[in-house]
Amino acid sequence: MNSTVSESPEPPTQAKSFSGLKVLIIVLVTVGVTLGAVWVVRTYIYPSAFRPTELSAREQSVVDGKLEQLGVGGIYDAEPAESARLLEPEPYREDEGRRLISFTEKELNGLLAYNTDLASRLAIDLSRNLASAKLLLPMDEDVPFVGGKTIRIDAGLELSFTSNRPVVALRGVSVMGVPVPNAWLGNLKDVDLVQQFGSDRGFWQAFAEGIESLEIEDGELQIQLKD
Repeated sequence: MNSTVSESPEPPTQAKSFSGLKVLIIVLVTVGVTLGAVWVVRTYIYPSAFRPTELSAREQSVVDGKLEQLGVGGIYDAEPAESARLLEPEPYREDEGRRLISFTEKELNGLLAYNTDLASRLAIDLSRNLASAKLLLPMDEDVPFVGGKTIRIDAGLELSFTSNRPVVALRGVSVMGVPVPNAWLGNLKDVDLVQQFGSDRGFWQAFAEGIESLEIEDGELQIQLKD
């Protein structure tokens, strides 16, 4: 009598490998989504304060000199009685070299840390013809959804000098990483404010007429004033 022994077929090796690969992909995707969510929360919903820019003693001395050139700092930081003792009568004169105002990106951020709490909430970046800012804005408790939280706002402003006149244009504003629609910005995105409003007598016309040159290059802002 012949007996037939039935053998259970082995599961295909390919199926085992495919199943293991799926598990690995699911784990990696889960980790990626979790890390992404944590990054979004920490960056935009609960952003940490910016680290204030610290200037060296030499850099601080240079900034102090520029502030005194603009009439800020020096005797202006002293008490009224002390300032009066430091002042000396002298004839009025104009120094042509003082018409050039220049600040580096590090100096501007260092100024924020100078007797102000803005250094931990505002950071300025200077690139070619573009001034950018990051602002951490605490919200009131009664604001819906984000009440009591701190939100992050990013903004960019074009600053340049073309055809013998300054150009000032809003590049855009983002709230919590989401670009604000142009309509919500009054349709002012990428609009040259000097050209748009400079024909009317007012701030923009006076501003344009008083600027000899305006440039942002290599992390430095330079403004040359007219006579």
